[in-house]
Amino acid sequence: MRVDIFDFELPEERIALRPAEPRDAARLLVVRPGQSPQDGAVVHDLPDLLQPGDVMVFNDTKVIPAQLQGMRRRGEAVTPVEATLHMRVAPDRWLAFMRPGKRIAEGDRIHFGHDQNSCFLGALDATVLEKRDAGEILLGFDVSGPFLDEALHAVGHIPLPPYIASKRADDARDLADYQTVFARDEGAVAAPTAGLHFTPTLLDALDQRGIERHFVTLHVGAGTFLPVKADDTADHKMHSETGEISQATAEALNAARRDGRRIVSVGTTPLRLLESAADESGQIAAWNGPTDIFITPGYRFRSVDVLMTNFHLPRSTLFMLVSAFAGLDTMREAYAHAISQGYRFYSYGDSSLLFRSRVDAPTGYG
Repeated sequence: MRVDIFDFELPEERIALRPAEPRDAARLLVVRPGQSPQDGAVVHDLPDLLQPGDVMVFNDTKVIPAQLQGMRRRGEAVTPVEATLHMRVAPDRWLAFMRPGKRIAEGDRIHFGHDQNSCFLGALDATVLEKRDAGEILLGFDVSGPFLDEALHAVGHIPLPPYIASKRADDARDLADYQTVFARDEGAVAAPTAGLHFTPTLLDALDQRGIERHFVTLHVGAGTFLPVKADDTADHKMHSETGEISQATAEALNAARRDGRRIVSVGTTPLRLLESAADESGQIAAWNGPTDIFITPGYRFRSVDVLMTNFHLPRSTLFMLVSAFAGLDTMREAYAHAISQGYRFYSYGDSSLLFRSRVDAPTGYG
């Protein structure tokens, strides 16, 4: 499938640099297959847009300070470098994207610390163990486990998405803004952004409406921001992300499906994890491990009926996913409408509520 069919023009002023205040005041575009996009809602209206008995699935991953600045020393040569941690593969090892990547070699020693100064107390040292395909670098740190976690909090920065970081530096507000109110399990290097819109007040209102709530964990990696450079989707390689669905959550979701109740995914990350864990009949199994599922139009969804998600980048795997979920023509119309009506895009932007196109529904779940 040609990647250029997922392209669109987005004016720079549509990119949100700060979230709405309060969080649940963000606009919410309602998109149903075969209908024009519906304006007028905000996220706080969710209880009225859903039904009693619906089951919402949230991602409770917690963003870590995964943006690191430091120095590469090779003999007398010293070069400033920047690393964005991507996925933890051992207590002392992380896959990362580094700049300038071409000047990094296996065996290099990297000294991370505040303001690129490795002389400060609390600096963090690592060795480049491998250079892999697609720009990944395996870093082996000198400390491990909770000691490494503590060091990252001392020297790291919140890894704002590149479309925000290119316009401003991270600050104290981002420590709270770029974290969901239900974040629990540390490991993500990007926020599950649909979840950023929820407040304790909204969660209480959903409870009062009789809408069930469950949590899964998918540690979002920096690969979520990588552009699709291939001309055809068949040539694009997804980066893996690590996730977990407990046995109790899997059983609760399967019971809801047997009862004919809808599964509502809050964001593309729970959806990707649920679809990875679901069999052909839609039965969801417990899961603990990596997934690199890549969803494009033609995919037959097995587990999710409704998707709440922010507005995504052109030519991105996430725009391909929502086009598979609601239909490419439907999503192109919805995005054109959102742009013309001033919706705010990307991680700190507004959101949408997508109802699944039934064209690809598997037998028994139409």
